Amino acid sequence: MGTENLDKIFNPKRIAVIGASDREGSVGAKLLRNLVGVGYTGAVYPVNPFKTTIQGITAYPSITKIPWKVDLAIIATPAHTVPQIVEECGKAGVSGVIIISAGFREASKEGEALEKQILEHKNRYNMRIIGPNSLGVIRPKIGLNATFADKTATPGRITFISQSAALCASALDWASEANIGFSAVVSTGSMIDVDFGDLIDYFGADPQTRSIILYMECVTKARKFMSAARGFARAKPIVVIKAGRFPESAEATFFHIGALCGEDAVYDAAFKRAGIVRVEAIDDLFNCAEALAMRANPKGPNLTIITNAGGPAIMATDCLISRGGRLAQLSNETVQSLKTVLPPYCCATNPVDILEEATVDRFKKVMEICFKDQNSDGFLVIYTPQGAADPVSTVKAIIEASRHTSKPVLASFIGGGVCRKARQFLQKKGIPAFNTPEQAVSTFMYMYSYTQNLELLYQTPEEISVEVSIPTFLKEVLRKAFNNGRRILNQAESLHFLEAYSIPVIKTVVAKTPEGAENIASELGYPIVMKALSPQIIHKSKAGGVILNVWSPAEVKTFFNKLVERMKEAHPEAEFQGVVLQPMVWKKGYELLLGAKKDPQFGSVIIFGTGGVAAELTQDISVGLPPLNQVLARRLIEKTRIYKISKESDFRPNFRLLEEILVKFSQFVIDFPEIKTVEINPLIVDESSAVAVDARIEIDPEKILKETHPHEHIVIAPYPRKYVTPWTLKNGAKVVLRPIKPEDEALLREFYCSLSEETIQFRFFQVFREFSHETLTRHCNLDYDREIAIVAETREPTRKIVGVSLLTTDPGRKHGEFAVVVGDQWQGIGLGSKLVDCAIEVGKDMGLETIYGYVSSNNFRMIELCTRKGFNVTRVDAELVKATLDLTMKKEA
Repeated sequence: MGTENLDKIFNPKRIAVIGASDREGSVGAKLLRNLVGVGYTGAVYPVNPFKTTIQGITAYPSITKIPWKVDLAIIATPAHTVPQIVEECGKAGVSGVIIISAGFREASKEGEALEKQILEHKNRYNMRIIGPNSLGVIRPKIGLNATFADKTATPGRITFISQSAALCASALDWASEANIGFSAVVSTGSMIDVDFGDLIDYFGADPQTRSIILYMECVTKARKFMSAARGFARAKPIVVIKAGRFPESAEATFFHIGALCGEDAVYDAAFKRAGIVRVEAIDDLFNCAEALAMRANPKGPNLTIITNAGGPAIMATDCLISRGGRLAQLSNETVQSLKTVLPPYCCATNPVDILEEATVDRFKKVMEICFKDQNSDGFLVIYTPQGAADPVSTVKAIIEASRHTSKPVLASFIGGGVCRKARQFLQKKGIPAFNTPEQAVSTFMYMYSYTQNLELLYQTPEEISVEVSIPTFLKEVLRKAFNNGRRILNQAESLHFLEAYSIPVIKTVVAKTPEGAENIASELGYPIVMKALSPQIIHKSKAGGVILNVWSPAEVKTFFNKLVERMKEAHPEAEFQGVVLQPMVWKKGYELLLGAKKDPQFGSVIIFGTGGVAAELTQDISVGLPPLNQVLARRLIEKTRIYKISKESDFRPNFRLLEEILVKFSQFVIDFPEIKTVEINPLIVDESSAVAVDARIEIDPEKILKETHPHEHIVIAPYPRKYVTPWTLKNGAKVVLRPIKPEDEALLREFYCSLSEETIQFRFFQVFREFSHETLTRHCNLDYDREIAIVAETREPTRKIVGVSLLTTDPGRKHGEFAVVVGDQWQGIGLGSKLVDCAIEVGKDMGLETIYGYVSSNNFRMIELCTRKGFNVTRVDAELVKATLDLTMKKEA
């Protein structure tokens, strides 16, 4: 439902408190007291069947007896009464509900049944529900405190969303002491309806909110969460603390990747992919959110420290290095300038220690010089209350100097009393200030993490060609194996899947008898490798099921029988299906692991790292979410230790080839929801080539047994290939209509720059000739769950975009805005009409009720085209009209 009716919860005009009470200390009493006489200007109605007045206010026996339409009902009654009350709210026309009550699915099966009843009523009456188990919500700017907390929140620019009611209440206490304000505080409770995705969508569009912070225990509806976070992370920083990082036990698994890739690693990968900053402590959560909302983000990890105390600077440096940051190497120009203002016994190096004797003037001069340094990505000023520089004057100097740099400036004023006041003053002026240098450094590195995550989201990848048609015969292989009672494909079958996606594999043949093995070995050429084939034996090396360097026919026969004996001794219950024969790989190379598994929340995830028999010992992996492109594949590689080792070695693997393999593997994972787990180990890569030596695939019975949406096993929408189609224009020219992709940035820039001023004016309602990387990525790096742009591409004589149709959904997911632009030389030959049809088709597929577009009032051809296609054209003002098409009528027609 997106953000539909959430205004009724966060900006209500009339509120009913169901379960309101006079009993001191009760939840019902606190709820009512927090709403009345504290600045909220809307109407509040207590509901209690046993009282005519509550806290001096007229009470009603039921929500249905209130003579006015209520926007928000807050329910604080025993769990067994809640379904009936929710139904009454629906009948009374209530759109928003907060359920404070506990005792649902977290308590018992009976509680789970109560939740199902609540959901039935919610769906019938189109309501939105926060909770159960919610503390409530706060909107300080309108004086709304719909919670039973003892403290309220002061107005600010941070939205705090917490899955824990207890932590929410504690955070209000902490924020009050730290003088941190909020645009909203939301206790989600069990998220029976409204979840993280809905709330990010709502507050992402909220003008009062500049950053969003989340306390998360688990995510529900992960695809919606990822889509919302990716949609707003660039405009509004999202900071999260995730509880439960280290589960006490991991599920036993037949695959290396099951042991290597735990739940927390998947969450970490998801946060990075969505552009979310993950922190480790509650104070980091608020510090980071405020800093990201205040200052520009560092472009690199190079920090310059200015201090009047050596000890704290050393502590800051230790913290910086441990978190992956670096001390900036000050430029020669900066060093020479510092020597002119510092006494000779001061070292003009980073950290810049100006000593305890430093005056405010020395602070000021050093900051002016350092803030111009080209090698620095950010600055930390550490102050201790000693020497000649008083805190107030130092604060003023920092504020003045910071106006002359676009890079982030942070401060640490160590101590209480006047230093506390100094920190508060700096915060008000938009400079993040901290009690300890370690807090400041941690925040700087979290800010840099945000920069890195955004780069990951919006860096332009290189084109990597991937086969677009799914090898349907492989689907039959999976079904046949499952029908034969097998959950795991053998090595030869698994490698066949990879080969279909142009992933290089070693030639692999299965022999059922010693004589057959001898014949196959002669064809392969010696030496060979022999491996026992059994569905019950997963790690063949550990079971003694691998024999290397087999050089002759006699050895083939001998070792075949030896493998049979070994399997009978080690695993008498195992079914022996023969022996796998492969050529011996002699070339020197890195043994890598590449795999995928299904996470309960985030679906299929990709794992890459160090492989071979030492995979579980090294624990060197990185995790990514499909789909991958060249940039995402490269980042996945770069996060491993083996990458760093290889970079420092004279012998390096072919990283470009590895990127191609990862992108192709990602497409394979997308195309086969029927696969639960796949593992390539080892994938041997050297300077010029790569080869998959061993692979194993596990079937997902659930996906085999029932038809499902083709991409519901992944949480990021893949490239919508169904919209790729050839088209012939009126003049006979041929184009390919296809969804845009991140790799199209250069083509899109060329197209925009080719447009006339009039065409640019019609499309963008202003004229400009320069198109920045940031602008272009907004147009071609899209979340296909929210917006799809169809480009018309001609490929003669060279590839060129000649038209674009864009459809973007509104947050409520019922309506979408479209825009169409056609190159000047391609106008008047039917391309514009076809691109409007594309927008209509996409809107129908997305289930939208209407699509609309704004058109310049003198763009007569576009107005005439929209009218011809059934759009209702209405005037907005003298320069603009709005064209709206009802897609529900189109469906009925």
